[in-house]
Amino acid sequence: MSETLERMRDLLLQRRRDAERRIAARAGDLTAVAAARGDSTADDEHDPEGVTLSGEWSRLAGLSDDARGELRDIDAALERIDAGTYGVCEVCGEAIPEGRLLARPTAARCVRHAV
Repeated sequence: MSETLERMRDLLLQRRRDAERRIAARAGDLTAVAAARGDSTADDEHDPEGVTLSGEWSRLAGLSDDARGELRDIDAALERIDAGTYGVCEVCGEAIPEGRLLARPTAARCVRHAV
């Protein structure tokens, strides 16, 4: 494996660990919010903290979903490295510029075909 691919694999693995940590942290936060919601009345409409707790739940759930999506993208990029297709645009088959991969290591498309 080339030095560049090794560097990209290391970067992706680091980002994977970071995403896993964020997912674990959000799970703990969601548990705490669920406990806080359970400790109070179930009637969010009349509970002054209800809107705050519901909003916090939505925010944390969204952050968790984003981290899980990032994890899927990272795993797909690692699979492309293993398959020998990393850095090749899935649309046109041209090389994805190294600068793009450094900025977005999960990129599967060149700049021209980026969505």
